[in-house]
Amino acid sequence: MKLFSRRFIRVWQRNMDVFSRIWHTEAPGFAAEPIIILLAMGVGLGAYVGMVDGQKYIAYIAPGIVASYAMFSATFECTYGSFVRMEYQKTFDAIIATPLSVGDVVAGEIFWGATRAFMTGTTILIIAAAFQLVHSPWALLIPPLSFLEGIMFSSIAMLFTAFAPTIYIYNYYYTLFVTPMFFFSGVFFPLSSFPEMVQRLSWVAPLTPVTTLTRALFNGEVQPDLLWAFGLIVGITALFFPLALRTMRRRLAV
Repeated sequence: MKLFSRRFIRVWQRNMDVFSRIWHTEAPGFAAEPIIILLAMGVGLGAYVGMVDGQKYIAYIAPGIVASYAMFSATFECTYGSFVRMEYQKTFDAIIATPLSVGDVVAGEIFWGATRAFMTGTTILIIAAAFQLVHSPWALLIPPLSFLEGIMFSSIAMLFTAFAPTIYIYNYYYTLFVTPMFFFSGVFFPLSSFPEMVQRLSWVAPLTPVTTLTRALFNGEVQPDLLWAFGLIVGITALFFPLALRTMRRRLAV
């Protein structure tokens, strides 16, 4: 059975139309916070950390900030955003009353989350370039990587949303899943600095391969052995995308 059709673009378009009306109220927030983190950690903590892997600390963490905030954007859209549209605004019910299917709705939500990740990743990349922290033209591949990352994290978030009984359950999702990845996926410190057990757990986190690829693109250190990181992102996406579609179909059929 076909999971979704090309009509999912209408759901994406609906979300884009809403965003185009309110973007000026959201833009300062999703641009200001990463700048604050970059300066507070990179300059403040960097004064004590010194050089990491042969580069200034602020240059080391910049790729991780791009990757992690793209994750936050996609995750927020497909957790709180999708839940509100589903349970409070009843937007999903209104859409599936048209020729669009549940699969179209879910796919539209996932690709919208990926679009938000693309926007955030590109914005922070431009900010990093303004701070002269980008050292390679390979960084031009970071926006499409952010989009792919967005599909992955949106799919995971939609799967969780399919089982979320109330909006308050997302506190646990962020506390137990998203925030630990932010600290243990190589964003702020090399994985080699952690105990061996933590290193092994870090490689399980979906953010780790994204951070690894983003840092390589920032610095122009693109090697064939990075294909495993790209393959891991594609594999996780291929697993969670259809799972999200199927579980949301059951959720909305109740």
